[in-house]
Amino acid sequence: MTSRTYRTILVKDGKGYHGYVPALPGCHTYGLTIEETQKNLKEAMEGWLLSRTDRNWPIPEDSLIETLQTVTLPLVEQPRVYV
Repeated sequence: MTSRTYRTILVKDGKGYHGYVPALPGCHTYGLTIEETQKNLKEAMEGWLLSRTDRNWPIPEDSLIETLQTVTLPLVEQPRVYV
């Protein structure tokens, strides 16, 4: 048995959270809480990887590069509202 580590993304979606794994195309799930989404995502990942293994298909590595960038926008004057 081997262990693999993949980056997972959770996004607030209405009343719950959408979770997905960028390195595993089509590996998505949903949960009402962050904890539920993480649990569901782990199960989705296991199923995704097992289906690849059962078919003798290659298992992808998480080789994505993730960065954060800050962008500064010019200050735009807001229109005045008169009441």
